Amino acid sequence: MKELVEREVKLEPEQGFVLPELGGEALPTRRFVSTYHDTPDLALAHRGVTLRYRVEAGAGVWQLKLPKGAARIELEQPGTPARPPLELTALLLGHLRGRSLEPVARLRTRREVVRAEGAEIVDDAVAVLAGPRVVARFRELEVELVGGDEKRLKRLEKELRRAGASSAEQRPKLFRALNLVVPSSRPTITRRTAPSIATGVALAEQARRILLHDPGTRLGSDPEDLHQMRVAVRRLRAFLRVGRPLLEQSWSEPLREELAWLGRSLGPARDLAVLLEHLDGELEALDERARAEGLVEALRGEQAEARREVVAALSSDRYLALLERLDHVGTPELTGDETALSDLWKAAWKRARKRLARIDARSSDEQLHDARIALKRARYAAELADHELGKQGVRFGKAAAQLQDVLGVNQDASVAEERIRAWVETADEGVVAGQLVQRERDRKAAAAAIRQVAWKDLKRAAKKLE
Repeated sequence: MKELVEREVKLEPEQGFVLPELGGEALPTRRFVSTYHDTPDLALAHRGVTLRYRVEAGAGVWQLKLPKGAARIELEQPGTPARPPLELTALLLGHLRGRSLEPVARLRTRREVVRAEGAEIVDDAVAVLAGPRVVARFRELEVELVGGDEKRLKRLEKELRRAGASSAEQRPKLFRALNLVVPSSRPTITRRTAPSIATGVALAEQARRILLHDPGTRLGSDPEDLHQMRVAVRRLRAFLRVGRPLLEQSWSEPLREELAWLGRSLGPARDLAVLLEHLDGELEALDERARAEGLVEALRGEQAEARREVVAALSSDRYLALLERLDHVGTPELTGDETALSDLWKAAWKRARKRLARIDARSSDEQLHDARIALKRARYAAELADHELGKQGVRFGKAAAQLQDVLGVNQDASVAEERIRAWVETADEGVVAGQLVQRERDRKAAAAAIRQVAWKDLKRAAKKLE
């Protein structure tokens, strides 16, 4: 399966627009027909996902586009027009959930391309087809990075604007063909927004992020998707915990239990990815990779098995049922309590502060880990209440994240040391293990040295909110 990351800017050409001279290379004109597939209710389109079958010069290929921040991932897989390849539809299980796919639009495109400054300027003349008839036409400009950087993208965009192009609606071609409105972004929340409404919006955003990173987590080519999916699960669970006074327990607690299951399913694969990345760096610094290959291979084997368990969990009926519940998490069942979210943050911070204040040089790894968990909950509580806490809340969040990272170093080093010790079987391995263990202890000592500074910064930030 071919995979690439697409970063582009869409522009609207005015009537009679002519591409300016950009000093690049004009590529051959391309002509192709794309048939877009979606569910009857356009579930993919409304979540920024595109699945199409494109025929060009007599050859057909399936293309799947997935949102990824400001960019998109494009996957290509050969296949027949009759049905999408299983390799692609398997990535969409969380979106489809048993719903069938069908053709929803057919577009014919004439594409003119100029390659300049590490980017391609794409001029598409598009005809929307209904059978053999053309029912609509539109023109679209795109500036797409091809090995260049963001500065070049901006420079080319500026040149096209000078020539008469203007900001487009950033709607995908399918949206223009079907005259669809791009889904609205997160509703605006102000200090005057009711706590229950703000909580619902925050819950819905994390549910959206879980589904956003679902296909990438299944694909497995970028470990960041798994990481971000796990973070969204944790945030959502934390928001449900913080918002307990506002939420009906019979509604929120079963949901928290299911999210805990999902978090446990994602955890080992993510933890092993972090551990392997760290050990790769340590072994490179020691120039001892050959003698530690047994450890690395064992961990990679565990990681592969953990990845299989992730995909199995995401393919289970239990997960799909959870997604159905998350579709409605933005309208939670409420108690009628409208306690200010800033007050709920104060309660979470009070609990975290007590644990953090007890930390000293004699604190065990378990005590440090427990304090970190309490701090993370207070940080998420501040995020939930950010519209009430304002700029000082943002400062608290940054200070909390800094101390959380410091405490996280201790936890990561402890886990790494435990795994290294369990691996040793030969004398050679023992020498390398000893060096690695010492580096982990040095890492913990370095974190301990800056812990008090981070703690003072956090207390200072919190004091301005108390």
